[in-house]
Amino acid sequence: MPSKSPITIIKRNVHGEETFRYTGVILQREPGMVVLEACFNRADLPFMGTVLRFGDRFVETYYTDRWYNIFEIHDLDDDRIKGWYCNVSRPAVLEEDDRLSYVDLALDLWVAPDGSQTVLDEDEFVLLELDVKTRRQAGAALEELRRLFMGKEYPGLG
Repeated sequence: MPSKSPITIIKRNVHGEETFRYTGVILQREPGMVVLEACFNRADLPFMGTVLRFGDRFVETYYTDRWYNIFEIHDLDDDRIKGWYCNVSRPAVLEEDDRLSYVDLALDLWVAPDGSQTVLDEDEFVLLELDVKTRRQAGAALEELRRLFMGKEYPGLG
């Protein structure tokens, strides 16, 4: 089995400024898509009826042609899926072979293992200085994510 390639992930705000950086490894790379694995590297955090724990495994899918990314969160101990955290964002940019960045647009979708959905940070999204076209694109991305997870069609949704 080939070795997994390391990658640095850079989260940017709407002004293009770096707000967070971490590393992972590439699991799969196809035209328009990169799937990587990273571990949660912050202190344990209660979130939406679960706890994100230091060391939890995140399988993150980024698209260069879609306005979102999807983090599938796995428990550190038993690898069960805790849920999916979806960021509405500008399409990801592969800056170099070993660096990927995305511009976060604040709007998020949490999907629990039972398929229930919660839209997050709408208040932050409203406050962003975005043009009408970007706002529409972000809204369309959120609706696409919601449809993707409806009907329990997303892999692992139960």
